[in-house]
Amino acid sequence: MNEALDELSKRISSLIPGDVKHLQKDIEKNVRSLLQTSLNKMNLVTREEFDVQSAVLQRTREKLEQLEKQLAQLVK
Repeated sequence: MNEALDELSKRISSLIPGDVKHLQKDIEKNVRSLLQTSLNKMNLVTREEFDVQSAVLQRTREKLEQLEKQLAQLVK
């Protein structure tokens, strides 16, 4: 995600008019900081965190199905 933020910051700062190009590095830094803050406020997760939680959820579903079958057999 850091690479994506860096790339987006550079793209945005490249749109700066030529007469203020000497401020480009400062603007890149500020844009990146603004983007990072905005994304943090969105409470996003990384793909890795999402995949881990998906795997945990899948195992939980499988266990629940197994327990439901066992309960159904006991109730008979």
